[in-house]
Amino acid sequence: MSQPPPCGAPVIRHAFDTRMGLWSAVACAVLSLAYIVAQIFEWLGMLGSQGGPDSASTPLGLGLLLLPSMLLGPCFVALTAALHAVAPEGRKAPALAALAFAAIYATLTGLVYFVQLTFVSPRLAAGDTGDIALLLFIPYRSFLFAVDLLGYSFMSLATLAAALALPEAHGARAAKVALIANGLLLPFLALQMQFPALIAGGALWAITFPAGMILLARMFFGASGEG
Repeated sequence: MSQPPPCGAPVIRHAFDTRMGLWSAVACAVLSLAYIVAQIFEWLGMLGSQGGPDSASTPLGLGLLLLPSMLLGPCFVALTAALHAVAPEGRKAPALAALAFAAIYATLTGLVYFVQLTFVSPRLAAGDTGDIALLLFIPYRSFLFAVDLLGYSFMSLATLAAALALPEAHGARAAKVALIANGLLLPFLALQMQFPALIAGGALWAITFPAGMILLARMFFGASGEG
């Protein structure tokens, strides 16, 4: 027989939805950390580029950076779907908004990363990029980099909306703080093409997003243990 939760906090009584939330949050945390490690190597010039945030990536760098990033999109959509499922009745609207924003993020960034990995990277490796200049992924100087920033702007909106939809479960308060912090990075992402120095603020994503995912995983784990 399950025990009632302490302090009067209600239990999330959706076993499958809770497990889906747990594992999608874990996947988001792992994939985001894999990207962050690759990005550090890229900025240090260890993946063949000139290093720093303004350099174009090599095929190796594109693979290590963009594969986890592409997989992150559907995992984040699955996470917001689970959050919508467990959101209290009075918070379904922000949960649905989070799911919609997450789907826009995954679509925009997935398009960018799939094109880079399957079309641009092989041409880059062959030195045959003369007729695909518009598709090259060059920080602050390319069309697809602007699309990528727009995608991550929608991710910030998704985390803001998700923060408003969290159930009153154990660990939800800490997760809410991390999600709001990630959402507040929106101007640092949306305006970065015009003001590249904003990357200093946008880089805080490497803290706020993994932290939010880890805390959500903890919340779902606690809820699954109580159900």
